[in-house]
Amino acid sequence: MTAAPTWSPGAYSRFRGLRLRPALDLLAQVGELPDGGMIDLGCGDGAVAGALSTLGRPLIGVDTSAEMLAEAQGYDRLVKADIAEWQPDAPPALIFSNAALQWLDGHETLLPRLAGMLAPGGVLAVQMPRQEAAPSHRFMRDIALAMFAGRFLNVPEFRVLAAQDYAAMLAPLGEVTAWETEYVQRLAPAEGHPVRHFTQSTGLMRFTSRMDAGEVADYVAAYDSALAAAYPLQEDGSVLFPFRRCFFTLRCPR
Repeated sequence: MTAAPTWSPGAYSRFRGLRLRPALDLLAQVGELPDGGMIDLGCGDGAVAGALSTLGRPLIGVDTSAEMLAEAQGYDRLVKADIAEWQPDAPPALIFSNAALQWLDGHETLLPRLAGMLAPGGVLAVQMPRQEAAPSHRFMRDIALAMFAGRFLNVPEFRVLAAQDYAAMLAPLGEVTAWETEYVQRLAPAEGHPVRHFTQSTGLMRFTSRMDAGEVADYVAAYDSALAAAYPLQEDGSVLFPFRRCFFTLRCPR
């Protein structure tokens, strides 16, 4: 696993609504569950807790960030743990992960391991951003490499596969549904480019967390300039920002 930078719950929550919608779309496909509790894996500040609690099961939130867990509410229990090493106390009916597993590599071993933790008939439900090839994310790395030669060669990429690849990977383990959705998000006017305000609390941290204040200012200015060409401002200063996400559910045999 690659360690994620320190999270800022305040910065992340500014776009809570846009980040919650994919979680609700994923939850709508979970369906019937066997007896057992639920795990919100990579729960962050608890954005999905309210929606998950409507299923009426005990809910445990798991995250590696103490800062995020300090803000999380709506759980029966919170666990600070590295997802790559976490083990449940008892087989859960549902492992739900919204925009967390892209921070980990080795999905070909991670996902079968998570599936093996489920109760018979249990469901693994996962959503991950699949935006790395888009200008918003490609520019992050290209500009960092151009400005600071050599320093960012080992910064992790989010290697999220296509939905059909996860379907093929997980098919031997149970019933799989997989799909991708591109959300066209309207981002409100902001100081600097609106897309940068969206990315700075997530993917952009992979780079800015390794810079001093002066370097961050120069880097952000270059990133804003590149974004302006790829995502032109509307008349009111807002931006229409396409954002692709990958989803899948796996239902294990009973």
